[in-house]
Amino acid sequence: MTTLDTSLTEMQRGVREALGAHGGLMLAQGAIMAVLGLVAVVWPVTATIAVDIFAGWLFLISGGIGLVAIFSADNVPAFIWSLITAALSVVVGVLLIWRPIEGAVSLTFVLIAFFIAEGVFQIATSIAYRDVVSRSWGWMLVSGITDLVLAAIIIIGMPLSAGWALGLLVGINLVTSGWAIVMTALAGRSVAQAIG
Repeated sequence: MTTLDTSLTEMQRGVREALGAHGGLMLAQGAIMAVLGLVAVVWPVTATIAVDIFAGWLFLISGGIGLVAIFSADNVPAFIWSLITAALSVVVGVLLIWRPIEGAVSLTFVLIAFFIAEGVFQIATSIAYRDVVSRSWGWMLVSGITDLVLAAIIIIGMPLSAGWALGLLVGINLVTSGWAIVMTALAGRSVAQAIG
């Protein structure tokens, strides 16, 4: 490493090296996320239903696999609890697929919690690593603040906004997160070229 890195911790050096080594993959990921986000913003009701149905299939498949695993294994610890959990996953999956509009309200609350957690994490990460990725930390900070603002807006508009909000919020989140990843990947390339 050069003298440029003497003030960085081991973790910060590792982050910087990973950004340099995998910048191309990060750039592609960020661009794809941003494009998918724009599609969801343009068609938020369709995106809401798609997210709801996708989540339904995830619950249904994981619950089905759980039921098969429970009944195919001998002496399953906490059999009743495992059976109830797997069966509940199947029921939730069927309900989300069968009644996607009603499921959108519940998923919107889950998404609000996710956006709050992600927003806080992105803000903390951007501040913690501002010395490592000095050119792009602000984008991650903006993305985290955007997540918190979107969560507040959707909370204020509930329950009427649940029909379109899930798709719109996912879309905006994908755009801002994708853009933050693109900017971080570009900054990581610059850092890798400066070190190399």
